[in-house]
Amino acid sequence: MLGGGLEPLHAGDQGRGGEDHPQERAHLGAVVSEIETEVVIAGAGPTGLMLAYELALAGVDALVLEKLPRRIEQVKGGAIQPRTAELLELRGLLEPLRARATTRDPVGGHFAMIPVPLDCTPWRTRHPYPIVVPQWVIEEVLEERAVASGARILRDTEVTAVDPGDGLSSGEPGEARTVTAGGAGVTVTAGGFRVRAGYLVACDGGRSTVRKLLELPFPGRPGTFLAVLADIRLYAASSLVPERIGHISSLTRQANGYWSMLVPIGGDRYRFTFGREDQTDLTRDTPVGEEEIAAALRALYGEETVLSGVDNSSRFTDATRQLERYRAGRVLFAGDAAHIHPPFGGQGLNLGVQDAINLGWKLAGTVQSRAPGGLLDTYNTERHPVGAQVMHDSLTESHQEHKRPGTATSPSHRGA
Repeated sequence: MLGGGLEPLHAGDQGRGGEDHPQERAHLGAVVSEIETEVVIAGAGPTGLMLAYELALAGVDALVLEKLPRRIEQVKGGAIQPRTAELLELRGLLEPLRARATTRDPVGGHFAMIPVPLDCTPWRTRHPYPIVVPQWVIEEVLEERAVASGARILRDTEVTAVDPGDGLSSGEPGEARTVTAGGAGVTVTAGGFRVRAGYLVACDGGRSTVRKLLELPFPGRPGTFLAVLADIRLYAASSLVPERIGHISSLTRQANGYWSMLVPIGGDRYRFTFGREDQTDLTRDTPVGEEEIAAALRALYGEETVLSGVDNSSRFTDATRQLERYRAGRVLFAGDAAHIHPPFGGQGLNLGVQDAINLGWKLAGTVQSRAPGGLLDTYNTERHPVGAQVMHDSLTESHQEHKRPGTATSPSHRGA
């Protein structure tokens, strides 16, 4: 139920009656309306949207708060691995994603970029090969389905305060309780709204605002290098530029102090990931300039490879961290808000989506008083070890790549 007479705001709403106007919220004061919901989700990435869909399917009132005013059309983590494909198929989500997938050779994934495809056929899965879909497309499909199922999404609505209520002292393992929007729960302040909910799930990324507001420790290893991820367009390409997506070992290159992966994603567009040893004077928040990208392209793929434009770009590190527990009373964590790791295995998006699917039905059952005592705690029991294993595997991949001939110049390997 939305307070103040405000109607639910859904992604894609148009017109004065349904559109969210953050500037009007600011003019009217710090908090202009109160919202009551059963579950509030921070973050409209793949993890948050998958969770919203799961909850909506179960009939749970779910509200997603997203700080960005609109989706960023960045390829980013765009490989759907076999197990994730199976789970998406169970929800009727795989075919609309396949319909918008980028063409890829039918070849297995990789471990440590060793030029031997991983063979998933012994799993007897119908989806033995990775499916390449840009992350923004995955988000678009998930959001469409979540909203159609009854979830609500507020954009340009950044979380600024979290009151866990009795959350940090209640919800002990084994305790099942009825949750109603008007009863015990959490209060979230975001973008001029005060949201009261039975539970809050933080799916707001590696720099999670919710995690920081609750001052929860995020132990692990800091990053040892910086790299760039950019969606680019090429005016001209040398013979060194890959023409199709095959095994990852055919997409990587090292030259002149740089390392890279260049993935063709259709027409003149590519996803370009690169780094170099002497990037010690930069920080993660340093803007990525077009000349920096153009220089890397020339060094790696020759002078005849000419940059036409940059659609978007960002920096990332190989930091590896994990929450000690994915639950703090009535606040839960999923995706990168709960764990971060080097992206070398292409597992981050998949890990988050699987977190959401594991959590969704358990949280729905708890909210609706159908769950046995302790069910919600099995989310942490089951998913925390999986996250830890992925972190271990990612660091092992870094170590193995470091041991291979010709890879010692990569800073990601040097710090492993």
